[in-house]
Amino acid sequence: VLSHPDITVHLQSKVTGVEGFVGNFKTTVQGGGEAQVLEHGVAIVATGGREFRPQEYSYGKHPRIVSHQELDERLRENDPSLKTIESAVFIQCVGSREPDRPYCSRVCCTHSVKSALHLKTINPDMDVYVLYRDMRTYGERELLYMEARKAGVIFIRYNLDRKPQVHVVNGKLRVEAFENILQRPIVLEPGLVTLATAVVPGATEELSQFFKVPVNSEGFFIEAHAKLRPVEFATDGVFLCGLAHSPKAVDESIAQAQAAASRASTFLAKDKIQFAGTVAVTNPSLCSSCGTCVAICPFGAPKFTESGRDAGKAEINPAICKGCGLCVASCRSGAIRLRGFDDAQIFAMIDNI
Repeated sequence: VLSHPDITVHLQSKVTGVEGFVGNFKTTVQGGGEAQVLEHGVAIVATGGREFRPQEYSYGKHPRIVSHQELDERLRENDPSLKTIESAVFIQCVGSREPDRPYCSRVCCTHSVKSALHLKTINPDMDVYVLYRDMRTYGERELLYMEARKAGVIFIRYNLDRKPQVHVVNGKLRVEAFENILQRPIVLEPGLVTLATAVVPGATEELSQFFKVPVNSEGFFIEAHAKLRPVEFATDGVFLCGLAHSPKAVDESIAQAQAAASRASTFLAKDKIQFAGTVAVTNPSLCSSCGTCVAICPFGAPKFTESGRDAGKAEINPAICKGCGLCVASCRSGAIRLRGFDDAQIFAMIDNI
């Protein structure tokens, strides 16, 4: 990617401002103490996600209580200490499917099953336990779950109101859980505890304000329509994919990225873009420059004219306007009208009824 002639990567940089609309965006990037303005026709938001850092299960109090990504790093480095471990415990839904974070992170169950099989490959005699709430190895990933069962991985279900407890006693790990089938508490003394932590969104707040695109209560970006426009925002020319949208596996992120790139190319391939005619327009002679329309528009379409005879008056960019009518209803001077929905037209409809 770094060596491709058509790709420019801005390292250690931050987006500090976005102006314009589809086909005519101007994004300010701050990096190395200098600001650079990039002109572009479309934008794809792919801010990714990150691993949740828990405050429970004694995380950080013992070197063998690790997050799943920390275990991955040890597996990649062929950590020799993993061969000497007699038992390992995976705890699922750490930070997921709880009141503060009610969504499922989707990849955790499959990730744990794969890692459990990896540990079994390193040491077939190792006892591996997976403490789970619901095993969600969906689709063909169910085959991995069956393979893990055959390999001797033990799955123990727990409830949210009786979560496992991890303690460090005299330098050793102690895991206490309630076994639903036996209806009795059990105690494990593993050599490794791996926490399958939640996937949390990356930096979304500032970008959502810059591009005038929404995020949900968890901080993930929301598409325009889950079925009809799954990789687009309501703001034309801005697209999304990957963990910026929601937790998902790598193959699903790649498929969504290809969809976003394909959809974006349909705009870039055109010389001209046509918009709907039902947009709001202003009458400068009636505008009182109160700024209500500028403040209320969720898409940032109204702006104050900076120069000319109508300087200081509100003007609406038809390329950004979605024809929602918020500005029309809120204009105290009656200076804004919505094309196709003038008062005379509305009254004509009422008369006909």
